[in-house]
Amino acid sequence: MRTPDELSEAGFRSLYRHLRDTAPGGGTRRGALDTISAEQVLAAVREVRSGRTVSLAAPVNTHAAPDDADPAEHRLTAPADGEPDPTGVQFARDRIAMNIHGDVNSHIDALCHVVYDGTLHGGIPAADALSPDGASALSIALARDGIVGRGVLLDIPRLHGVPWLEPGSQVTAEDLTAAEAGQGVRVGRGDILLVRVGHRRRREELGAWDVADARAGLHPAAMEFLAEREVAVLGSDGNNDAAPSAAQGVAFPVHVLAIHAMGLHLLDYLRFEDLVPLCARDGRWSFLCAIAPLRLPAATGSPVNPLAIL
Repeated sequence: MRTPDELSEAGFRSLYRHLRDTAPGGGTRRGALDTISAEQVLAAVREVRSGRTVSLAAPVNTHAAPDDADPAEHRLTAPADGEPDPTGVQFARDRIAMNIHGDVNSHIDALCHVVYDGTLHGGIPAADALSPDGASALSIALARDGIVGRGVLLDIPRLHGVPWLEPGSQVTAEDLTAAEAGQGVRVGRGDILLVRVGHRRRREELGAWDVADARAGLHPAAMEFLAEREVAVLGSDGNNDAAPSAAQGVAFPVHVLAIHAMGLHLLDYLRFEDLVPLCARDGRWSFLCAIAPLRLPAATGSPVNPLAIL
């Protein structure tokens, strides 16, 4: 893969302003979700041929790893060992706690997740909207009724003939366009764009690594492709952002551009390894996609298990 150019701080801010002013979700409170119309949902339903469903989430990780110092906690709370039960009926119960925005577990980012220059998406002052009690604006509650539309998977390692992109690789707009052509699909208005970089497969085969230092993801300039195509949601099997960052002075430029400038909900750390062979077998890389965040009224994101319905 060609190594794309690094963006200066001034170049990044210019790109930010361009996307904020031109992307369809840049100036609205619901962001790019407004690009999904009822007609588009009905058209996405017609993508279903076999009725098969495939999870796009990874199993929740509960073990510490180089990329997950704060893993989810899951424990059985009942029944207790040796607990007598005179009625003969018992209920197994459990509890789970997790860092929603970690680097392993599949999750969705709300539009209040990114603070840039002291503001949230749409220019809302972060100090007014965020408190220890949660977010009073742009929380994941915006997606409380779910996000349903046409999912499109672009497989970038497939394009380059490799099982995964090596950490640090940057996916460009040219890569996305070439993947479209190679897979016979075109991304359009209101689509849920899923970009595979192979992060999950590499982790499963080679083991975890410190993704803060190196991970594959999109180059910031690739966000112009999404704006031009009027994409509704962006997801990846990685963090969407590459590391090291390609923008000087901005650690997560794709998050800033997608969420803050363009109003895109982001899906991080998905898993496409069950979906890819089915799409390749049928020669179809689009499908009905259903995303259902938890009803967390003031949260900055949610664990998520998106489904592809083929």
